[in-house]
Amino acid sequence: MVRFGFPGLALGIVLSLQVSLAAAASLVPWAKLGPEKQEILQPLAAQWDTLSPKLQKNLLHAAKRYPNLTPEEKQRLKDKLEKWSKLTPEQRKRAREKFQAFSKVPAVQREEVKQMVRQQEAKKSEAAASGTPPATPAQ
Repeated sequence: MVRFGFPGLALGIVLSLQVSLAAAASLVPWAKLGPEKQEILQPLAAQWDTLSPKLQKNLLHAAKRYPNLTPEEKQRLKDKLEKWSKLTPEQRKRAREKFQAFSKVPAVQREEVKQMVRQQEAKKSEAAASGTPPATPAQ
């Protein structure tokens, strides 16, 4: 059995406190965000202060790039933020897991799946616009 004694214990406590403080320090409170970033990230306003530092960092990076996006890309980002804000923590966890699994699929197959999803979404949009319910497979 390895024994570290008091110096080892003290070092462990100090290191864990530093990690905790570093994580807390990297959190950016909603109130500290500029008005432009608050406007872009508005769908996440209620949850912002509870998001992980890594997620906040990624979202701030997206907000920084926002002015240079095309109108279609801007709308896509807004839609994604809106959808994400409505997910429960469990749904978010499953979405992350699916994303990680999907990223391991070869690029050609990913594109095929994306194309299939786009086609399904287009059919749903057309059906909604025409007022007819989408076709469901026979069981």
